[in-house]
Amino acid sequence: MKVLVAGANGHTGRLLIQYLKEDGHEPYGLIRKEEQKAKIEELGGTPVLADVTQQDVGYAVKGMDAVMFAAGSGASTGADQTEAVDRDGAINLIKATENLGIKKFIMLSGMGAGDPDRGPEELKHYLEMKGEADDYLRSTELDYTIVRPGGLTHEESTSKIQVGETVERGKIPRADVAKTMITALQEPNAYHKIFETISGDTQIEEALKTL
Repeated sequence: MKVLVAGANGHTGRLLIQYLKEDGHEPYGLIRKEEQKAKIEELGGTPVLADVTQQDVGYAVKGMDAVMFAAGSGASTGADQTEAVDRDGAINLIKATENLGIKKFIMLSGMGAGDPDRGPEELKHYLEMKGEADDYLRSTELDYTIVRPGGLTHEESTSKIQVGETVERGKIPRADVAKTMITALQEPNAYHKIFETISGDTQIEEALKTL
């Protein structure tokens, strides 16, 4: 599949590009800066310069088989950037995907996005914006999957996770989040599903079959 990854220069985005390529897909990395191109190419992806905060992102999506949203405003930005990227940017990309008739959309969300009061106070606004983007995606006809991981770590992948509508707070390597998102692309049981995930005892492929 030709897969566009928004937020391709982020920690999880880079892993998505790498693993998509290793799995035989054709990854395209959506980036905002010219100087980020080399890293995407080094990982096996094709860079696409675009800004999800601009409404017209259709040219970046055109010709794709699937879209993944792994972009984020980052912890050091203000509330306005969180709204612009995590909510409005995601919605812009969802709309472009729908308008072009592309069916598959995988959203990287966050644990607590459906209930921001469950999360830490400092993350409340972020979780609210993620939740609004998730709600918009759920209102579409897309074959969506919304992945809400616990605390993200840089530990090595175990390829074993726990999934559920809600799960106990815990952590999960970014590598396993990326693998879960890629597995969801081709697992029909994961379509039209929203779930939380942390490290667990079940192989990713098997875990998604239980949703």
